[in-house]
Amino acid sequence: MNSKEQKLAAFSRLLDIMDELREKCPWDKKQTNETLRHLTIEETYELSDALLKADQQEIKKELGDVMLHIVFYARIASEQQHFDIAEVLNSLCEKLIVRHPHIYGDVVAETEAQVKENWEQIKLKEGNKSVLSGVSKGTPSIVKAYRMQEKAAQVGFDWPQTEQVWDKIEEELNELRQELVQPDNQKKSEEEFGDLLFAMINLARKSGLNPDDALEYTNTKFLRRFMFIESKAKELGKSLTDMSLEEMDLIWNEAKKLEV
Repeated sequence: MNSKEQKLAAFSRLLDIMDELREKCPWDKKQTNETLRHLTIEETYELSDALLKADQQEIKKELGDVMLHIVFYARIASEQQHFDIAEVLNSLCEKLIVRHPHIYGDVVAETEAQVKENWEQIKLKEGNKSVLSGVSKGTPSIVKAYRMQEKAAQVGFDWPQTEQVWDKIEEELNELRQELVQPDNQKKSEEEFGDLLFAMINLARKSGLNPDDALEYTNTKFLRRFMFIESKAKELGKSLTDMSLEEMDLIWNEAKKLEV
């Protein structure tokens, strides 16, 4: 691994390259916060994919892409006399120190739960109007539900027992069934479906599972198995539209066995 001096030198090199690209490259010169935003979101999802795959070389690559965007935004801000990368980093350092009084102060926190509880209390003192105000409105729905539940739990708003969540799931499932059989009832059915999803996410959280990761694993598994069906169909000289569900299901089960 590199020494601290080497790490600082690498970061300094990135800043120098960013400055040069901003001054000389036609594409880099044109970019704004607005034009970079969607690219940043794309890079973040690519990093997420690499993390789920545990592909270390890909993680390294995607971390670099995300780092470039962070430096890029800071460079744009410095041009507009708002702030620079040093202010970004120093602000982060100060926040970390303030929010870890069990490390940099005299507060005692011996468990992860105590650390999280202290964190939320500090954020409220800093001016947050709600425990939930730290959850971005733009966060994907599954992640948003998980984070809101997590934050509410940190101040005691949580089912004491996981079994109570199972009861809630059964209640919401029954309510959804009742609404789905009603005519012209899409809005209410969607609300009940959302309630069921919210309860399922709560179960995942209480069980130590990440619902977003779990769904993404299933998405990847479905994609892999469905593409296997497509490949087999091609070998048989058939189109998927010409195959019965039973035929496709047999190939699906073959794909499952091959993954064991």
